Amino acid sequence: MMVCEIMVSAGLGSAYGPRVGVRLTSAIGLVLDTFHIFARKTDLKPIGAIPRDRIFLVQLADAPLLEMDSLSWSRHFRNFPGQGELPLLDFMETLQATGFDGLLSLEIFNDQFRAGSAARTATDGLRSLILLQDQLATKGSPELLEPKAQSRGVGFLEFAVNEAKAGDLARLFGQIGFRKTGQHRSKAVERWSQGKVELVINCEPDGFAHSHYITHGPGVCAIALDVDNASHTMARAEALKARTFYQPVGPGELEIPAIHGVGGSLLYFLDVAGKNWDTDFEAVTSDAAADRLRAVDHISQSMPYDEMLSWLLFYTGILDLQRLPQMEIADPLGLVQSQAIINIDQSLRLVLNGSVATRTLSARFISEFFGSGVQHIAFSCNDIFAAVAEMRARGAGFLKIPDNYYDDIEAKYDLDAKTMAALRDNQILYDREGDGEFFQIYTHIFDERFFFEIVERRNYPGFGAANAAIRLAAQSRESRPVTMPKA
Repeated sequence: MMVCEIMVSAGLGSAYGPRVGVRLTSAIGLVLDTFHIFARKTDLKPIGAIPRDRIFLVQLADAPLLEMDSLSWSRHFRNFPGQGELPLLDFMETLQATGFDGLLSLEIFNDQFRAGSAARTATDGLRSLILLQDQLATKGSPELLEPKAQSRGVGFLEFAVNEAKAGDLARLFGQIGFRKTGQHRSKAVERWSQGKVELVINCEPDGFAHSHYITHGPGVCAIALDVDNASHTMARAEALKARTFYQPVGPGELEIPAIHGVGGSLLYFLDVAGKNWDTDFEAVTSDAAADRLRAVDHISQSMPYDEMLSWLLFYTGILDLQRLPQMEIADPLGLVQSQAIINIDQSLRLVLNGSVATRTLSARFISEFFGSGVQHIAFSCNDIFAAVAEMRARGAGFLKIPDNYYDDIEAKYDLDAKTMAALRDNQILYDREGDGEFFQIYTHIFDERFFFEIVERRNYPGFGAANAAIRLAAQSRESRPVTMPKA
């Protein structure tokens, strides 16, 4: 955009009457728009040579890398810095070299934002600028944010239920190999353990977990993440405008730093100093059994489609998580967008799912669960066939997979007859990427709210996306209407 000043003057003594002239003044400047710069593949180097006083305004927008016409791409898919894939940091470093210290404008056109909350969109915009400013901080300048702490996986998962459902959930935990290892010293809260997995059943009649149960029904009300510095992670989250959570703690109880996460659930931060089960729990001795499950492999959270970019920025801004390419999963009743984010050693994997269609399993979870939340938790193991055999012996039931799925697997992969028989007999799904193999099996959905997955990875980085449509179809056949809990 250019601005010029037109000067009209009466020229005395001119044979041609008044003179009309154009004077270029300091009112002439440029607007730099990152979307159009990158859409046109403009070289950034000449931008660094622009005098800083000639740059009047900078319009920032990120976007996913899509193969489509620029107009549609521009009008529907622009998003905030950090939510897309454009190299905005390269642009900002070039801009910074000019000495520019003027206005930055967020010029965003996005269907997800149009359908979502204005307050959430405003928070995303501010969060994106704080993160961008932090990335641009020069050496020797005061740190804007605490550095990202290293995440080390899931510390525990807390389930909010009532007393009746607590018994059903404890029975399911026992069937898949968990042992009750602790009872809270003063509350109706139990600890269940297996390998590195810690689960908590909370049926306390008041407090946050109870309010979560009343609002959402049985489900995960809190996720605790292991980090190397909980206080630094909390400070970073607060600086990025995350909503903090505090509640009274009893004498001798641990106070664990927490923020509000997806669907109003809690996200706790645990480090070595804050991870002491003996403080809050009396140890309970259970029958010894082999720990077939090793760790939490991944957690899937379902949310409205218009919230996915917000939670992507939330997680990747606060934690040391990187996103994988977004995938489109076919549900029998519509398409589901699936976005995985992982840390560097893959000890923490989160999957964000959203759907525009209203009757997909993901969308029904939101409407029937009264909001976003954890729909699916996967546990890893070293020998899925041995693990499933022991689980079945304890009474566990698993999702029934159509028999023709195994005919397709047999035709697609060169598996020996013994392996094919074991897959078919145990209702285990299979996928292969390069030399990597993936085995997975699903429990029935608990109270039509959430379900568990058991996986075995053999040099396999993905999530079994090739099997997602089969799983969703099988679950659709099992689903039934849902009723909300009573207080």
